[in-house]
Amino acid sequence: MTDADLVAKKLAIIEGCLRDLRTLARPADLAVDVREERFVEHTLRVAIQAALDVASHIVSDQRLGEPRSNRELFTALVRDGSLAPDLAALLAAMAGFRNVLVHGYGDVDLAVVRDVLENHLGDLDAFVAAMRVRLAR
Repeated sequence: MTDADLVAKKLAIIEGCLRDLRTLARPADLAVDVREERFVEHTLRVAIQAALDVASHIVSDQRLGEPRSNRELFTALVRDGSLAPDLAALLAAMAGFRNVLVHGYGDVDLAVVRDVLENHLGDLDAFVAAMRVRLAR
């Protein structure tokens, strides 16, 4: 059985991170202020990790298969009917972006960080909304 309290706590983490990014981040300063860069990268990483934690919990708990990667967690939620395929693809890309942030595969491209900050926070909002609908079922 899905632990609704655990999922709700993780969703609240995502919402808090998104609120902080929207109110505190200064995209124009990413390239010139190391504290800004680190704040944005860290806050994005925490939000994306919380989404992965929610997906992993649900996939495991509902026995939706054994994903070989974080990206496949979102595919399993598509098969379950919890996510739309287009949103799952965006979230899978975000999981890859998280890997770059965490593991430092090459230098982090600040243009990509800024793009995520300016254009893709809504993807995480949509994930939160979809998971809240799933919990209500």
